[in-house]
This record gives sequence, structure tokens and C-alpha cells, in this order.
Amino acid sequence: MTRIDLSPPPGARRHRASGQGLRWAMLLVIFLTRTSMGFQFQSIAALTSFLVPAFALSYAEVGLLMGLFMLPGVVIAVPGGLLGQRFGSLRVVVAGLGLMIVGGMIVSYSGGLHTAALGRALGGVGGVLVNIMLARMVADWFRERELQTAMGLMLSAWPFGMALALVILGPLAAATSWRIAEYVTVAAAGLALGLMALAYKDAPVEARAPAGGAAEPARFQLGVPGRVWALAVSAGIGWALLNASVIVVASFAPSFLMSRGASVAEAGGITGVALWISILSVPLGGLVADRLRRPRLLVVAGCLATAVTIAAAARAPWPALWLVASGILLGLPPGIMMALLPRAVRPEHLATALGVFYALFYLGMAVSQTVAGHLRDVTGDAAMPLLFASGLMLATIGAVSVFWRIEGGPAAGVD
Repeated sequence: MTRIDLSPPPGARRHRASGQGLRWAMLLVIFLTRTSMGFQFQSIAALTSFLVPAFALSYAEVGLLMGLFMLPGVVIAVPGGLLGQRFGSLRVVVAGLGLMIVGGMIVSYSGGLHTAALGRALGGVGGVLVNIMLARMVADWFRERELQTAMGLMLSAWPFGMALALVILGPLAAATSWRIAEYVTVAAAGLALGLMALAYKDAPVEARAPAGGAAEPARFQLGVPGRVWALAVSAGIGWALLNASVIVVASFAPSFLMSRGASVAEAGGITGVALWISILSVPLGGLVADRLRRPRLLVVAGCLATAVTIAAAARAPWPALWLVASGILLGLPPGIMMALLPRAVRPEHLATALGVFYALFYLGMAVSQTVAGHLRDVTGDAAMPLLFASGLMLATIGAVSVFWRIEGGPAAGVD
């Protein structure tokens, strides 16, 4: 009897293998691009000691410059998603990086607060566009396999860029000037733009198609189904709560530790260790999620355990130990939560859904620190912001549970 070989020809196997390698190469391009965004965002914090005397700034004004990079997202995120839907992710990312370059140059050459604020706001608009489209790019390349691992790696690029800014920009400013250090962030955005323009390739059409169907062309429209809006809002609230918890801890943990007797250097060092650990734990959490295939359990367990460790840091002995533990446990939920919308929403609606998702994220980031500071002022308790952060982390579970309920409802799979 003649044996029929049904295995794919060697050329087809080689083609699939090269495609596998290409998507990881594209993830590296995305990672480096997002690193440049975190690098520019953190430049004001890294150069605070130089900017305060240079512009005669108050620390409230320094905080304003920090926040202006994030604040445009409240307004720009949804239109940014629609632009990506109409013009394609790559074009919008290149335009966003161009705005970051112009914004960074304005800050570099500014002579006072108002000009620097204009530059930060303009760079922030560009950062919003880049942020939304990079998430969509990862979803396009990894929709079918290892999406949570890829999202975790992408997410870790932001704190990696922030950490690089803290390590590089201050010493560079001391050796040269703060203007040259700020201009390095412009160069980083320029390198990212060149890398995107020359090296990035869009995912094949079949990789972006939903399971069992062909990809549909992107359309510039607000008329997406109500279920998509509900999924985007519930996922966005969950993501906002998670990140608000993290940013409140990062902002108020140093002053809390100092109230417990730590020096300025010790308080900053402990908080920094937790940040560096999260850079590793977030992609590892995505890898664990892809291997165990129990995303709901991991999100609930990760948020609950992180909330407990943050509360323990506020009230229990050895707060430094509990803060470091929170950085480890935090790695479980983010990659899974970033993969929620790409898994539940059809590709032609994803840019709009991510716009809503990020608008809520930026709103949470803008509001949470003000509320945390107000709670400390009212109570006089340095631990209160950490307890607030713990509550935000617990509330994340509720928001994601609403998402899962909508996702699995009677209209599941119908966009």
C-alpha cells in the first residue's frame, strides 16, 4: 500500500518558523519604542533638582510638568484609537513619536514653566498615540498564541525606560547640563521613530483575523456595538484601578518609609527595588498565565495577594519586606488584563475599544494621586495612601469580574 504523506512540505515549515521569529523581532521593536516613551516621561523626575533652580519652580509646578505627560490621554485616547482604525497603527505610532520629538525639543529649549508645560503636553499627546497603537500591534502579532507573555513583555518596557532615565539623566545633567540630558530623550524618541519606520512590519492579514473568519478592513467610526463599549469600559476601569494602586504606592511609599525612620536614600532605594522587581515579574506573570491557562484564577489571586501585602506594608512590621513582596506578586495580573480586550473584541473594533480603555486608564492615573494626597492631609496618617492603594487593588477584582460576566453573556462572540 502506498503511504500518503500529509505533513506540510519543508518550505512551509520553514515559512512558519520564520514567521515565528519575525513576530518576536517585531515585539523587540515595540519594546524599544515603548522604552523611549517611559524614558521621556520620567525625565522631569530625574532632572527635578536641576529644573527647580533653573526655572525657580515650586514642587507643585514640578508635579504639574510630570502629570502633563499623562493628562492629555483623558481627551486624546478615544480619538487616537479612531485614528489608528482609519490610518493604521504604524502611521499613528510614527506621528506620535514625531510629537514626542517636538515636545522634548520644546522642553529642552524652554526658558520657563509655561513653555516647558507646552512641550510636555505636546509630548504627552504623542505618548498617548504611541501607547494605544503599540498594544494593538502586539495583539495583531500574538492574537492566537502567547498573547499574555507578549503583553507582559511590552508592559515591562515602560518601567524599564523610567528606570533608565533615573540612572542616566541625572549624572549626565551633572556632567553637562539639564538641557543636554533632556535632549537625550529627544534622541531616544528619534531612534525609536527610525526603528519603527525602517524595521517594523505589519502582522499578516491572517494573523489579525478572528478565529474562524477573515479580517475585515478598518473603518473610521464610532458606531461599534454596545457590547464592545461595555467590554472596553469594564476592562478600562479594571486597568485604571490596578495602575492607580501601583502609582500611589510608588509616589507615597518613600514618604511613608521615612515616617517609619528610613533615610531619604533608604526610602528611595526600597521603592526602587520594588520597581525593578516588577520589571521582571510582569513578563514572567504573562508567561505563567500562558502556561497554566487559568487567567481568572491568576488575576484574582494576584490582585488579592498584592492588596494584602500593600496593606501589610502600611500596618505590619517590616514594611520594606512587604513592599518588595508586592512587587513580586504584582506580576501576575497585568499581562492577562492587557490581553482581555484583544481576546474578546474583533480586530476591526479593537482600536476604538483600546481608546476607551486608555482614556479610563489616564483618568485614573490623573485622579488617584490627588485623592491619595488628600487622604493623607485629612487623616495625618502617612500610611493612609498605602491603604487606599490596597483598596484600589481589591476593587480591580470587581471590575474584571464585570468584564468576564459581559464576555460570557448571551451575546458572547457577537460584536
